[in-house]
Amino acid sequence: MKTFRSIVLLAFVMLFTLSLQAQKNDKSVYQITDDVEVPHTIVQNQAKSGTCWCFAGTGFVEAEILRKYDETLNLSEMFFVRWAYAKKFDRFVKMHGVTNLSCGGEVFDVLYAVNENGMITDEAYPGFMEGFENHNHGELQNAIEGYAKIVTKKSSGRILFETYPKAVNGLLDAYLGEVPEEFEYNGVKYDPKSFAKKYKLDINDYVQFTSFMDQEQYKPFMLQIPDNWTGTLTYNMDFDEMMAELDNALNNGYTVGWAQDVSDKGFSRKAGVAVVPEDDVNKIRESNPKAFKKMTDEEVLEKQYSFEYVMPEKEITAEIHQQAYDDWSTGDDHSMLIVGIAHDQNGTKYYKVKNSWGETGPYKGYWYCSEEFVKLHTVFFTVNKEAFSDGMKKNLNIN
Repeated sequence: MKTFRSIVLLAFVMLFTLSLQAQKNDKSVYQITDDVEVPHTIVQNQAKSGTCWCFAGTGFVEAEILRKYDETLNLSEMFFVRWAYAKKFDRFVKMHGVTNLSCGGEVFDVLYAVNENGMITDEAYPGFMEGFENHNHGELQNAIEGYAKIVTKKSSGRILFETYPKAVNGLLDAYLGEVPEEFEYNGVKYDPKSFAKKYKLDINDYVQFTSFMDQEQYKPFMLQIPDNWTGTLTYNMDFDEMMAELDNALNNGYTVGWAQDVSDKGFSRKAGVAVVPEDDVNKIRESNPKAFKKMTDEEVLEKQYSFEYVMPEKEITAEIHQQAYDDWSTGDDHSMLIVGIAHDQNGTKYYKVKNSWGETGPYKGYWYCSEEFVKLHTVFFTVNKEAFSDGMKKNLNIN
């Protein structure tokens, strides 16, 4: 009996040690402190839907309603997704199949959807496929694309423009569920349009802005990226001004929609941060002489993306940002919502970003993206134009 108890005790100690080690391994070496946090709604999970744009855009709309009406809503992302699918399908047919029909989009698409079709609570329309508790759109996407090919083949001798909208709506009903004509919120019945009217947001209050060297300053232009299927115009400004206006918005209580690239090795799912590590071995050594003293140059560089150390970062210029866009090393592969400003233990500046992958990572669904990462990988921002500084409003000729 004594031997058995000893074995049990030993097993318990080993499990406890392994648990502590696992917690230690999961903990990021980056010690982040929030400086500014704009009120916003909870982290959601897009799961296997490929609709990050809608989760970021819905979070943006919810934050605007919270700011304007002091009401915390949980809106249905899938209500907006089905609006986008129907619109993109119709555009695909009218463009003779020479356009994008992917599940992607932009933050501004949610504003278009609210403006045209209204909005509904997530409780009233969760949009899950039957038998699923998380979003899974693989088959839906294939069904949409497959039917689009059938329509554009004109098997009946012409485009059946009277028929295909009904069929697309049927597909969306089958995979996302039928939208209720009415729903109840706080004891009052609404339809999607009356609900949007109650928490009215004027679409003309919102703009996209960015900085590219090949575009005219302070003028809107059509940013050439596949997911900008609506052709929404984006205001261009100086590189440093772009970052200053981002800060101005956050410091004045506005969240900012962010279209960017997370395929870069500097975006760490495990560490919960996104950085642009320096590749100058001497600068890396200088940042932490004790840690890198006994390593060869090759070994030091191997630690660049290990996230075992807080690495010094490259300085990103307007020229580097432009080149990254031109050579496709920066693309529009993800959308998130910027909700704050922070710093690490070395004083390096970060932006607090609400993601849509559930409450994962060391920061429970939030990522901290360094200022240099944001400079490098920003495609554009979406913001309420009230958030611009007075000088920028004058430069852009908006009010």
